[in-house]
Amino acid sequence: MKAKILFFFFVSSIGSYISCHANTTANRSQSDSILIAYLNECGIQTSTENEVEILKSGHDKFIDLFEKIKKAKHHIHLEYFNFRNDSIANSLFDILEIKAKEGVEIRAIYDAFGNSSNNRPLKKKHIKEIRERGIEIVEFDPLKFPWINHVFHRDHRKIVIIDGKIGYTGGMNIADYYITGLPEIGEWRDMHVRINGKATEYLQDIFLDMWNKTTKQAIRGSAYYPFQNDSIHRHLKKEIAIVDRYPKRTPEIMRRTYAKAIESAEEKVQIINPYFTPTRIIKKAIKNAIKKGVKVEIMIPGKSDIPFTPDAALYIANRLRKKGADIYIFNGGFHHSKIMMIDSTYCTIGSTNLNSRSLRYDYEINAFIFDEETTSKLMDIFKEDQINSTLLTDDIYRKRSTWKKFVGWFAHLFTPFL
Repeated sequence: MKAKILFFFFVSSIGSYISCHANTTANRSQSDSILIAYLNECGIQTSTENEVEILKSGHDKFIDLFEKIKKAKHHIHLEYFNFRNDSIANSLFDILEIKAKEGVEIRAIYDAFGNSSNNRPLKKKHIKEIRERGIEIVEFDPLKFPWINHVFHRDHRKIVIIDGKIGYTGGMNIADYYITGLPEIGEWRDMHVRINGKATEYLQDIFLDMWNKTTKQAIRGSAYYPFQNDSIHRHLKKEIAIVDRYPKRTPEIMRRTYAKAIESAEEKVQIINPYFTPTRIIKKAIKNAIKKGVKVEIMIPGKSDIPFTPDAALYIANRLRKKGADIYIFNGGFHHSKIMMIDSTYCTIGSTNLNSRSLRYDYEINAFIFDEETTSKLMDIFKEDQINSTLLTDDIYRKRSTWKKFVGWFAHLFTPFL
C-alpha cells in the first residue's frame, strides 16, 4: 500500500513539473484561464484585490511617482538597473532626503553593470553623498576582475514599493531622457504601471529578497506587509500575477510564460518590444498562433540606443512577417516599452525585453494583468502609435540596401548570446 501511495505522489509530482516546464497547450476556451492555470502550476498565484494605473510616458511616471513618494509614511524601496546622474535622479534624491529626515526608511539598489554602462553613472563620491543624506543605497554585484564573470545575471528589474501598499514596475529606470529624449534617437517612448493592492506584496518579497541578499541584512516583518491585517483593499477587483525571473531559481519562467500566453490567444496578440530578437520558444509560439488563425501584430522601433539591434530585429521580424505577422516599424523616436496584449482580455508590462539577455540571463519582472479595461488602454496606445509607424511589406524590405540586409543577417547570428 505504501508503495502505491509513493508511486502516486511521484507521478503527480512529475506531472506538475512537466506542465510547468514543458511548452504544453491546454484545451480551454479562454486564454486568460489557460495562463492563470499555468502560472498556478508553476507556483505563481494571482491576487484579485488591486487597482492599476497605466503611466504611458516618462512625464506621467515621474509626476506620479514623486507625488506618491512625498506621501510616504514608513518606507520607500527602490530597485533599478540604474540611476542616471542627471536632473531627474537629483530631484528624486532631494525628495528622498526630505523623507529620510521625516523618519521614513529609504532603501535603494542599483545594478553595477547598469550603472557603469550608462553615460552618466553614479560615481563613488555621488554614492557617498547620497548615503550622507540618510538614504541607504547599495550596489548589486560590483564589477571586479575578471570582469567577464559579471557580464551575465544582471539586475534589470525596475521596482518601487511605498509603505507596502503602492508598487511600480515597467520599462523605465531613473533618467531624464524618458522625458526629454535623446538627440540621436528623438523621443524616448516608454511605459510603467502603478499598482495599489495585494500584488504589491509580491513586489515587496522580491525587493527584500534582493536587499537582504546584497546587504546581508534581515529586513522583514509585518510593517512591510500592511495588507495582511487590512481589509480596506478588498473592494479592489483587478487580478494580477507578478512573474519574477530569478536566474538560479526560475531561469525559464519568463520565456515560458510569454510563450504560453501567446499560444493561449484565440483572436489577437499585440507586442511592443524594443530589442525584438526573441528566443526560439517565443518565435515558435508566434508561428503556432499564426497557424491557428490568430492575428499577430508586432511593433518594433526603427531607432535604438544599441547599435545593430534594429537591423537584427528587422531581419527576425521580417521572417515572422512572411509567416503572417503584421510588423510595424515605429518612427516616432525610440519605443522602449515592453508590453503585450492578448485577446483584449489580459496584458503584461514590465522590464523584460524579448531577447536572450532578458529571457535567459538577467533578473527581470513583469506584471500580468487580467483585466479588460487595462488591456484596452494598452491596445489604444498601440493603435495611436500605429499612426507613427510603417507597416513592413515585401517592397519596403527589398528596398533596404544590400549592406543593411547583410548587417541584419549577421547581427541575428549573435542574438542567442545578447
